[in-house]
Amino acid sequence: MIPPVENAERSVDLPILTIERSNIQSRTDALAVEEPLEIRIGYGPAENRRVESIAITMRTPGEDIDLALGFLWTEGILSSLQEVTWARHRGTEASVLQIDLHPGVLLDIDRLKRHFYAASSCGVCGKASLEAVRSISRFDLTVDMTAVAPDIIHRLPDALRAAQQTFDRTGGLHAAVLFDPMGDLICLREDVGRHNAVDKLIGAQLQAEKLPLTGKILLVSGRASFELAQKAGMAGIPVLAAIGAPSSLAVELAADAGMTLLGFIRETRFNIYTGGERILSSDRSE
Repeated sequence: MIPPVENAERSVDLPILTIERSNIQSRTDALAVEEPLEIRIGYGPAENRRVESIAITMRTPGEDIDLALGFLWTEGILSSLQEVTWARHRGTEASVLQIDLHPGVLLDIDRLKRHFYAASSCGVCGKASLEAVRSISRFDLTVDMTAVAPDIIHRLPDALRAAQQTFDRTGGLHAAVLFDPMGDLICLREDVGRHNAVDKLIGAQLQAEKLPLTGKILLVSGRASFELAQKAGMAGIPVLAAIGAPSSLAVELAADAGMTLLGFIRETRFNIYTGGERILSSDRSE
C-alpha cells in the first residue's frame, strides 16, 4: 500500500538585513526550502530483488511520493499504479525515497541507469530525448478534441496566484496547476523546480487513478520547457499553458504530439504556438 502524502516544512524563516534608502534594518524573511531527494527503485522477482538509485533531484520537501511516482510515470517506467507495491522514505532525514515495483513488472534497468543530477531549474532534455518521447508516450493527444474559450485562458493566472499559498510567503516557488476546460482548479503543486512541481501534480493524479488527463489544461508558472511539454504529453494532457515563453524544442514536441501549447498568458492576451484548433474563436465561443 502507498501511504498518505506526507507533510513537510516548505518554508523557513531566516534572519536577514534589509537596506531601504540607506537605512539598515534587521528582520526575518521566509525562504522556500530546497533539499536533495534520492529516488530508488526496488524491482525483480521475489527471489532476487534488487534496489537501484535512479535519480537525485533538488526539491521542496513534501509530496515526495507524488514526485517520485510522477517522475517514474513521465520517464515511461510505470504504466499503472498497480505496478507499485509500496513507497516510503528510507532513513531518518527523509532524503531517500524508495518505490518498490511488483515482482512481475519487467524493467530495463540498463536504460534507466543514467544516474543524473536534476537541478532546481532544469531537468534533462535534448534531441535524443525527443526521439525517446515519441517512442514511449502512451496517449494519442490528436484524438482529444477538447475546446477552450479564450476568456477561460485569460482567467487562469489569477486562479493560480490565488491558490499559491507558499509562493505568497516566499516568492520562490514554481507552480503547476491542473484545470478543467471551464477553468475550475483541480490540483496544484508547488516546488523550487518547475519539473518537480509537474511531477508532483502528475503523481497525485496517478495515485487518484485519473490518468490520462484527457480534456485538462496544465498551467505552469514559468516558461514552458521541452521537459514540461514531455511530461504533459506523457500524462495525456492536451493543453499546456505557460505564464512565460516556450522553448523551440517544446514547440517542436507539442506540434509532433498534437498538443496545444500556449505562452505569455495574461488577462488580455496570450500566444498560441501549436494546436490552435482547440482554442475557440470569439464567434464560435458565443
